[in-house]
Amino acid sequence: MKARELLQGVHWVGVNDWDRQIFDALVPLPEGTSYNAYVVQGSEKTVLIDSVEPQFYDQLDERLSSLGLERLDYIIANHAEQDHSGSIPDVLERFPEAKVLCTSMCKKFLKGHLDLPEEVFQVVKGGETLSLGDRTLEFIHFPWVHWPETMITYLQEDKVLFPCDFYGVHLATNDVFFSDKHKLRDLAKLYYAEIMMPFTNIITKNLKRIEGYEFKMICPSHGPVHTDTTWIMDLYRDWITGPPRNKVVIAWATMHESTRIMVEHLTEALTDLGVRVELHNMEAGDTGKLASSLVDAGTIILASPTTLTGPHPTVAYAAYLANVLRPKAPFASVIGSFGWGGTMVEQFLGLMPNLKAEILEPVLAQGMPREEDFAKLNQLATTIAEKHKDFAKAD
Repeated sequence: MKARELLQGVHWVGVNDWDRQIFDALVPLPEGTSYNAYVVQGSEKTVLIDSVEPQFYDQLDERLSSLGLERLDYIIANHAEQDHSGSIPDVLERFPEAKVLCTSMCKKFLKGHLDLPEEVFQVVKGGETLSLGDRTLEFIHFPWVHWPETMITYLQEDKVLFPCDFYGVHLATNDVFFSDKHKLRDLAKLYYAEIMMPFTNIITKNLKRIEGYEFKMICPSHGPVHTDTTWIMDLYRDWITGPPRNKVVIAWATMHESTRIMVEHLTEALTDLGVRVELHNMEAGDTGKLASSLVDAGTIILASPTTLTGPHPTVAYAAYLANVLRPKAPFASVIGSFGWGGTMVEQFLGLMPNLKAEILEPVLAQGMPREEDFAKLNQLATTIAEKHKDFAKAD
């Protein structure tokens, strides 16, 4: 396990978790993940930026040993979550002289999560700098990306950004400069959807803190290092502030085929009107793919049979997911079927108070859909296409 040089005096010393399939018992990891840590060596001081999950400390230790480090002056904790901080106690045991640099709130969290003593900490303020001799680190507070205590670290002379979870990707790879941009884009969008999208408004404000900075390299805490920094930053900028796409996302389930028939009819009607449709069957749905699909959706459709007077549980989960992820879709609606009655639409709306979308006229059929129901679906498709006109121009 050797350190990998990114540039002279800057090394990746992280680990790959090839077999991990889910994060936080919630987030799918189709390509595993990595826990990135970095060593920056100046002429006078040496720092470790972030660490790794504690069960992987041995690999981190081997990579540190490969550099022949006799002293570590600082450990920078950009974020207190254990996949970045968990092995700090082990690093301190090996390098007891090191000080942990972090925000005041991060200090509070680390003391609680890792039981670290008061004397190991050195709190840094936003805009504060640290001289390593011939190199200078700048600390930029970046709260709620995606915890309240986060900060990012900037290596001024080399123009390298260490943004912790920001600009990250869940991907295990032995290529620290992974170059397959098509695959990387899809994984970056999935990562953004699941982790960053709920904090879009705050991220928009935080981005102003790094306006005017030049970045030649971005070293996140998950996934590969970005040398084409404009590419990843432009992707994020589009996902955060760009317009929705001319796209309808339909999360659906069916029990006796009525709802499936309605979904298929609406999909055809939208397609004929030039609107792209992405379908997610929630019976065996991949919530990660649904989350990624929601990032730039223009309209979200929840399609469900009525189950015990309310929505089918799998589609109810899609509504809950949309509520917590807070996508920017300006329109939403409900279609589906019922046997004898219920309050499915009202329950769906109650599950999505955070979704700031105009609710288009729902379409509910009793039993199998009939001509009047298909006519209403056609009208819904026409309404969506009309409201998507500006999105279609952006596409």
